[in-house]
Amino acid sequence: MNKLALIFTATLAFISVNTFAAGDVAKGKAKSVTCTACHGVDGNSMVPNFPKLAGQGESYLFKQLKDFKSAERKDGLMAGIVAALSTDDMANLAAYFSKQSAAQGVASKTANIALGERLYRGGDKTRGVTACIACHGPKGAGIPSAGFPTLASQHTAYTIKQLKDFRQVSINAQTDAKTPSRTNDNRKMMTAITKSLTNAEIEALAQYVAGLH
Repeated sequence: MNKLALIFTATLAFISVNTFAAGDVAKGKAKSVTCTACHGVDGNSMVPNFPKLAGQGESYLFKQLKDFKSAERKDGLMAGIVAALSTDDMANLAAYFSKQSAAQGVASKTANIALGERLYRGGDKTRGVTACIACHGPKGAGIPSAGFPTLASQHTAYTIKQLKDFRQVSINAQTDAKTPSRTNDNRKMMTAITKSLTNAEIEALAQYVAGLH
Protein backbone atom coordinates (compact mmCIF):
# COMPACT_ATOMS: atom_id res chain seq x y z
CA MET A 1 0.00 0.00 0.00
CA ASN A 2 1.49 3.37 -0.99
CA LYS A 3 1.83 6.31 1.38
CA LEU A 4 -1.14 8.19 -0.05
CA ALA A 5 -3.38 5.19 0.53
CA LEU A 6 -2.05 4.89 4.06
CA ILE A 7 -2.92 8.51 4.72
CA PHE A 8 -6.49 8.05 3.55
CA THR A 9 -6.78 4.90 5.67
CA ALA A 10 -5.49 6.83 8.66
CA THR A 11 -7.92 9.64 7.90
CA LEU A 12 -10.86 7.29 8.12
CA ALA A 13 -9.54 5.97 11.41
CA PHE A 14 -9.13 9.47 12.81
CA ILE A 15 -12.66 10.43 11.78
CA SER A 16 -14.03 7.45 13.66
CA VAL A 17 -12.09 8.08 16.89
CA ASN A 18 -11.31 11.80 16.86
CA THR A 19 -14.69 12.95 18.16
CA PHE A 20 -15.40 14.88 21.34
CA ALA A 21 -18.13 16.97 22.87
CA ALA A 22 -18.17 20.38 21.20
CA GLY A 23 -17.20 23.25 23.45
CA ASP A 24 -19.21 26.34 24.36
CA VAL A 25 -18.22 29.27 22.12
CA ALA A 26 -19.45 31.98 24.51
CA LYS A 27 -17.56 30.50 27.45
CA GLY A 28 -14.51 30.11 25.24
CA LYS A 29 -14.65 33.78 24.27
CA ALA A 30 -14.73 34.79 27.92
CA LYS A 31 -11.80 32.51 28.71
CA SER A 32 -9.80 33.71 25.70
CA VAL A 33 -8.76 36.93 27.43
CA THR A 34 -5.77 34.98 28.78
CA CYS A 35 -4.71 34.21 25.19
CA THR A 36 -4.92 37.67 23.63
CA ALA A 37 -1.40 38.85 24.49
CA CYS A 38 0.14 36.23 22.21
CA HIS A 39 -2.67 35.16 19.87
CA GLY A 40 -4.66 38.36 19.40
CA VAL A 41 -8.18 39.31 20.40
CA ASP A 42 -9.81 36.97 17.88
CA GLY A 43 -7.00 34.46 17.43
CA ASN A 44 -5.19 36.42 14.73
CA SER A 45 -1.75 36.79 16.23
CA MET A 46 0.23 39.85 15.21
CA VAL A 47 3.51 38.24 16.27
CA PRO A 48 4.96 35.85 13.66
CA ASN A 49 6.34 33.41 16.25
CA PHE A 50 2.89 32.89 17.78
CA PRO A 51 0.41 30.96 15.62
CA LYS A 52 -2.89 32.24 14.34
CA LEU A 53 -5.62 30.21 16.05
CA ALA A 54 -8.58 31.74 14.23
CA GLY A 55 -10.32 29.26 11.95
CA GLN A 56 -8.21 26.33 13.11
CA GLY A 57 -10.00 22.98 13.46
CA GLU A 58 -11.73 22.56 16.80
CA SER A 59 -10.54 19.01 17.42
CA TYR A 60 -6.96 19.96 16.48
CA LEU A 61 -6.93 22.91 18.89
CA PHE A 62 -8.38 20.77 21.66
CA LYS A 63 -5.72 18.11 21.12
CA GLN A 64 -2.89 20.65 21.18
CA LEU A 65 -4.09 22.15 24.46
CA LYS A 66 -4.37 18.68 25.99
CA ASP A 67 -0.90 17.79 24.69
CA PHE A 68 0.60 20.95 26.19
CA LYS A 69 -1.03 20.11 29.51
CA SER A 70 0.23 16.52 29.48
CA ALA A 71 3.68 17.64 28.19
CA GLU A 72 3.32 15.42 25.13
CA ARG A 73 3.93 18.67 23.28
CA LYS A 74 6.52 20.73 25.10
CA ASP A 75 6.54 24.51 25.34
CA GLY A 76 7.51 26.36 28.49
CA LEU A 77 5.16 29.29 27.92
CA MET A 78 2.14 27.18 27.01
CA ALA A 79 2.78 24.75 29.87
CA GLY A 80 2.28 27.54 32.36
CA ILE A 81 -0.88 28.77 30.65
CA VAL A 82 -2.66 25.42 30.32
CA ALA A 83 -1.81 24.32 33.86
CA ALA A 84 -4.88 26.09 35.21
CA LEU A 85 -7.22 25.03 32.39
CA SER A 86 -9.83 22.32 32.89
CA THR A 87 -10.88 19.95 30.11
CA ASP A 88 -14.03 22.03 29.66
CA ASP A 89 -11.95 25.22 29.44
CA MET A 90 -9.83 23.70 26.67
CA ALA A 91 -12.89 22.47 24.77
CA ASN A 92 -14.51 25.91 25.05
CA LEU A 93 -11.38 27.71 23.87
CA ALA A 94 -11.07 25.34 20.92
CA ALA A 95 -14.69 25.96 19.98
CA TYR A 96 -14.31 29.74 20.18
CA PHE A 97 -11.14 30.05 18.13
CA SER A 98 -12.36 27.58 15.51
CA LYS A 99 -15.33 29.86 14.80
CA GLN A 100 -13.21 32.97 14.17
CA SER A 101 -12.01 34.03 10.72
CA ALA A 102 -8.31 33.93 9.98
CA ALA A 103 -6.70 37.03 8.53
CA GLN A 104 -5.25 36.33 5.11
CA GLY A 105 -1.56 35.58 5.01
CA VAL A 106 0.86 36.93 2.44
CA ALA A 107 3.89 35.17 1.03
CA SER A 108 7.16 37.04 0.68
CA LYS A 109 7.76 38.48 -2.79
CA THR A 110 11.17 36.79 -2.81
CA ALA A 111 9.84 33.36 -1.80
CA ASN A 112 10.35 30.30 -3.99
CA ILE A 113 6.63 29.71 -4.44
CA ALA A 114 7.14 27.31 -7.33
CA LEU A 115 9.18 24.96 -5.12
CA GLY A 116 6.67 25.22 -2.29
CA GLU A 117 3.73 24.51 -4.58
CA ARG A 118 5.49 21.54 -6.17
CA LEU A 119 6.16 19.91 -2.82
CA TYR A 120 2.75 20.80 -1.39
CA ARG A 121 0.86 19.39 -4.35
CA GLY A 122 3.12 16.61 -5.54
CA GLY A 123 5.62 15.77 -2.81
CA ASP A 124 8.80 13.95 -3.81
CA LYS A 125 8.37 10.22 -4.27
CA THR A 126 12.10 9.62 -4.64
CA ARG A 127 12.69 10.77 -1.06
CA GLY A 128 9.44 9.55 0.45
CA VAL A 129 8.01 13.06 0.87
CA THR A 130 4.22 12.76 0.68
CA ALA A 131 2.29 15.63 -0.87
CA CYS A 132 0.88 17.96 1.80
CA ILE A 133 -2.35 18.28 -0.17
CA ALA A 134 -3.35 14.74 0.83
CA CYS A 135 -4.03 15.79 4.43
CA HIS A 136 -4.28 19.56 4.28
CA GLY A 137 -6.32 20.00 1.10
CA PRO A 138 -5.90 22.12 -2.03
CA LYS A 139 -6.54 25.37 -0.14
CA GLY A 140 -4.74 24.40 3.07
CA ALA A 141 -7.99 24.04 5.02
CA GLY A 142 -7.01 20.66 6.48
CA ILE A 143 -9.52 17.96 7.44
CA PRO A 144 -11.01 19.13 10.75
CA SER A 145 -12.95 15.91 11.36
CA ALA A 146 -9.73 13.92 11.10
CA GLY A 147 -7.64 16.33 13.17
CA PHE A 148 -5.51 17.51 10.24
CA PRO A 149 -4.89 21.24 10.83
CA THR A 150 -5.50 24.26 8.68
CA LEU A 151 -2.27 25.64 7.25
CA ALA A 152 -3.55 28.43 5.03
CA SER A 153 -2.53 31.97 6.02
CA GLN A 154 -0.41 30.82 8.96
CA HIS A 155 2.65 32.90 9.84
CA THR A 156 5.67 31.62 7.92
CA ALA A 157 7.96 31.85 10.96
CA TYR A 158 5.65 29.62 12.97
CA THR A 159 5.21 27.07 10.16
CA ILE A 160 8.96 26.91 9.59
CA LYS A 161 9.60 26.24 13.27
CA GLN A 162 7.02 23.45 13.43
CA LEU A 163 8.37 21.71 10.32
CA LYS A 164 11.92 21.93 11.67
CA ASP A 165 10.79 20.65 15.07
CA PHE A 166 9.15 17.63 13.44
CA ARG A 167 12.30 17.05 11.35
CA GLN A 168 14.47 17.28 14.46
CA VAL A 169 13.02 13.98 15.71
CA SER A 170 14.84 12.14 12.92
CA ILE A 171 18.01 14.19 13.34
CA ASN A 172 18.10 13.35 17.05
CA ALA A 173 17.60 9.66 16.32
CA GLN A 174 20.48 9.66 13.85
CA THR A 175 22.92 11.73 15.89
CA ASP A 176 21.96 10.97 19.51
CA ALA A 177 21.34 14.70 19.95
CA LYS A 178 18.87 15.97 22.53
CA THR A 179 17.72 19.04 20.65
CA PRO A 180 14.08 19.95 21.42
CA SER A 181 11.69 18.51 18.87
CA ARG A 182 7.98 18.06 18.31
CA THR A 183 6.66 14.53 18.73
CA ASN A 184 2.89 14.84 19.12
CA ASP A 185 1.98 14.24 15.47
CA ASN A 186 -0.62 11.53 14.89
CA ARG A 187 1.02 8.22 13.91
CA LYS A 188 4.30 10.13 13.42
CA MET A 189 3.20 11.16 9.95
CA MET A 190 4.84 14.58 10.08
CA THR A 191 8.05 13.11 11.46
CA ALA A 192 8.23 10.80 8.44
CA ILE A 193 7.34 13.49 5.90
CA THR A 194 9.76 16.16 7.15
CA LYS A 195 12.83 14.02 7.72
CA SER A 196 14.12 14.54 4.16
CA LEU A 197 13.21 18.20 3.74
CA THR A 198 15.96 20.81 3.39
CA ASN A 199 15.82 24.23 5.03
CA ALA A 200 15.14 25.79 1.62
CA GLU A 201 12.22 23.42 1.03
CA ILE A 202 10.76 24.11 4.47
CA GLU A 203 11.01 27.85 3.83
CA ALA A 204 9.32 27.45 0.43
CA LEU A 205 6.50 25.35 1.86
CA ALA A 206 5.87 27.81 4.68
CA GLN A 207 5.75 30.72 2.26
CA TYR A 208 3.44 28.85 -0.10
CA VAL A 209 0.85 27.93 2.55
CA ALA A 210 0.95 31.47 3.98
CA GLY A 211 -0.55 32.68 0.70
CA LEU A 212 -3.17 29.93 0.38
CA HIS A 213 -6.75 31.19 0.77
